[in-house]
Amino acid sequence: MRVRTLHTWNLPYQDAVRVQRRLSQKIRETPLPGPVRTIAGADVSYTRRGREVYGAVVVFTFPDLILIDKAFASEAMEFPYISGLLSFREAPVLIKAFRKIRRRPDVVIFDGQGMAHPRGAGLASHMGVLLDCPSIGCAKSRLVGVHGPLPEDKGSTGALTHRGRLVGAVVRTRQGVKPVFVSPGHAITLPEAIRLVLDCCRGYKLPEPTRQAHLAANQLRLDAQATIALRSP
Repeated sequence: MRVRTLHTWNLPYQDAVRVQRRLSQKIRETPLPGPVRTIAGADVSYTRRGREVYGAVVVFTFPDLILIDKAFASEAMEFPYISGLLSFREAPVLIKAFRKIRRRPDVVIFDGQGMAHPRGAGLASHMGVLLDCPSIGCAKSRLVGVHGPLPEDKGSTGALTHRGRLVGAVVRTRQGVKPVFVSPGHAITLPEAIRLVLDCCRGYKLPEPTRQAHLAANQLRLDAQATIALRSP
């Protein structure tokens, strides 16, 4: 899969912020161009010690969610943890994995924020622009914004607003389980993003594409650590 090169990654804080502000001008909240037939999930796993990071991309048919492609990558992480700059930690290894994908998905769901971000350019939005592909942010926690009470029923949704602007939704994907935070990444509308996340849930809190990507990235990390342990004297 082709990935654009728009900037370098190991940047000082202020330069990284400037990159996000420039990218925010390229992000579109527009309807999908056609029916969704394939959907991907992407996630990253970290080692507790050391700098190695592992990325996984899995592609499924939609709506039946049959796995049709997958790719993995690893590399040494250079960028420190800074709130709001997650893409500078995770995007480099995900780009390596996406470049191995043979089947370009119609939509990608990321375990991170889309437009629900201080500069409107979270991981899902950042990657959506680089991939030139519709993308969704589906995060387990809130980065910005406020919302009202949410009913306990599966499928309940509430508006997530930031500085008076609608940036996403809080979505209950399982009865009585903490909600996820869904926001458009790039080239998709919020109602479409919510619908796709709910349609991809199969009894778990997370939509199946990102859940499977999470499991795959963790397994890649465990396998790599086991190999290193075997080689140790």
